Amino acid sequence: MEDLDYAGGIPAVMNRFKDVLNDNITVSQMTIKEIAEKGRVIDNDVIRTLDNAYYKEGGIAVLKGNLAPDGAVVKQTAVSEKMKRFTGKAKCFDSEEKAMEAILGNQIKGGDIVVIRYEGPKGGPGMREMLAPTATISGMGLADSVALITDGRFSGGTRGPCIGHISPEAMEGGPIAIVKDGDEIEIDIPNRKINLKVSDEEIKKRFETWKHPEPKIKTGWLARYAKVVTSANTGAVLR
Repeated sequence: MEDLDYAGGIPAVMNRFKDVLNDNITVSQMTIKEIAEKGRVIDNDVIRTLDNAYYKEGGIAVLKGNLAPDGAVVKQTAVSEKMKRFTGKAKCFDSEEKAMEAILGNQIKGGDIVVIRYEGPKGGPGMREMLAPTATISGMGLADSVALITDGRFSGGTRGPCIGHISPEAMEGGPIAIVKDGDEIEIDIPNRKINLKVSDEEIKKRFETWKHPEPKIKTGWLARYAKVVTSANTGAVLR
């Protein structure tokens, strides 16, 4: 963050893209292109030109598949090459707290995919950040052997194969709700795929017995929010 600031900050980044930016007004009373024009790149290695980028793709990738029909998000630049294609067995938890108990209790081993659900915009409620599980998995040296998927969210500090914003979320009846311990999940970041290796017939059968859980919070503003908020793929907006 400091390096970026010393190199010219966000206006300098905008300057690199000034020819492709839409020119809208901002709260500064200047337009986007006016800000971009004023940006000055001080360090060309930190804020590089487009033909000398650090990476040929953006830092974020959107994955889709039968586990996330409406998409999921991964910070692909923080995933090692060996984990960009990974198939593991699910270990499912219906809250961040339950997942943390298992992680700290050494119940998670190499080859596992930790599934944390009912933490999305509606289920959280508020789409809680799964910082503690991801940081703990990484700190235990498991970032190159364990993946984590969730309908919750992550911060910019996430490392390893951590896939969030699974949509539709579990509380909306998304497929992540019917994943069972031991199910195989295939993650293929280069091809933008995430799939539960279970037949369509089995998925349909599981949904026939799935019951919508009680909301975690039943009174106050968060209860009202949970009733009308949409899944992450729409921006978690209120209907």
